[in-house]
This record gives sequence, C-alpha cells and structure tokens, in this order.
Amino acid sequence: MSIVVPGEHVPAQHVNLKLGPGLIQLSQTSTPKSSIISTRAGMLQHSANGSKWWVESNARRYVPAPQESVIGVVTQKAGEGFRVDIGSAHPASLDGLAFEGASKRNRPNLKIGSLVYARVSLAHKDMEPELECFDAQTRKSEGFGELKGGFMVRCSLGMCRK
Repeated sequence: MSIVVPGEHVPAQHVNLKLGPGLIQLSQTSTPKSSIISTRAGMLQHSANGSKWWVESNARRYVPAPQESVIGVVTQKAGEGFRVDIGSAHPASLDGLAFEGASKRNRPNLKIGSLVYARVSLAHKDMEPELECFDAQTRKSEGFGELKGGFMVRCSLGMCRK
C-alpha cells in the first residue's frame, strides 16, 4: 500500500491486469516505462495475487467503474428501460432486456422505488453509466436482479468497499 496522487505512475506488473477505480492505462508508445497512471489521490490497493489494482480514496460520491456490483433504486421508467439511482452524479440506465431470459414479450416489471442488484457494464466520465442484471461471461443472473424484502441502509463509500 502506498499513497498516490493524480498523474503518478503505478508500478503494476501482471499478465492479466484489471484496473479499478482511480487508475487508467495509457498507450504503450507514450511512456515505455509504466503505462498505468493514477487519476485521483488516495491509497493504492491491489489484490493478493496482484491481478487487480485500484485507488482507495475518501470520496463523498460514488464514481462508477466497469464490472462493479451496485445496488440501486429505480427512479423512473423510460420507454423500454429504467433510470436507476446508484449514488453517482448521474442516474444509471438499465435496459429492460438486460436481465436473464428477458425478451420483448417477457420483460421485468419493476416499479418506481424497487431495489435492483446490478453490474456496471459501461462507465465513462462523459456518459451516464449503464447497468445489466446478469453475468457477462455466463449470461446467467448469478443473484443479480430485483431485490425483494429486507432493508437498505445508506453508508459511506469506505464502509461499502470493506
């Protein structure tokens, strides 16, 4: 664990490297030494085998990153999809066909205020995030979808990541 600032090079070396929030990869031609740099200040973290790297920072608002699992509240029905509040600056979009076994005839009937457990499929700073409720590799729900029963508790980002 070390502290990084925006623009600092990260010494991450692994064959199958996955970058999480706070890190981006530059093209190999721009910097031959290290092509991974930090985009925010915080503690540099990595998994036990060194294949996943991310920056842990004390942010007040969630910044979506691809492949992260989130819980959101349906705030609006929009045509064939839904708008979902995941705690980020912009509402996320959830397509009606982004569920296991969904088709034009068989779409989920989510009501406003419903909780959904989803995976961020697309996250870019200039676009609203997109969600899907199935695992991309297996095309199965794997627990994703509407959450029924129970309570939702709001907590800080630091507590969510632990």
